[in-house]
Amino acid sequence: MSDSAVEPEDVRHVASLARVDLDDEEVDRFVEQFADILDYFETLDEVPEVDSETDLANVMRADEVRDSLDQDEALRNAPESEAGFFKGPKVS
Repeated sequence: MSDSAVEPEDVRHVASLARVDLDDEEVDRFVEQFADILDYFETLDEVPEVDSETDLANVMRADEVRDSLDQDEALRNAPESEAGFFKGPKVS
């Protein structure tokens, strides 16, 4: 591992954004892991670029119209629904 710009405060900030509580030992472990990940990216930056192929063909299948579930059938297994829509958890 090379000298890293990853500091414990950086890990705590990311953990805070993810709403994850980490103890000091976990923070230290993630500092090392984040630094390793950044080192891998630096290694990737050293890989020379290659020209991409210009004659790419669409390998996707053609769209096909098929019968689908009606609204009641689609909502039947939903944990929660409201006014004919899927209802998900509230996001802050």
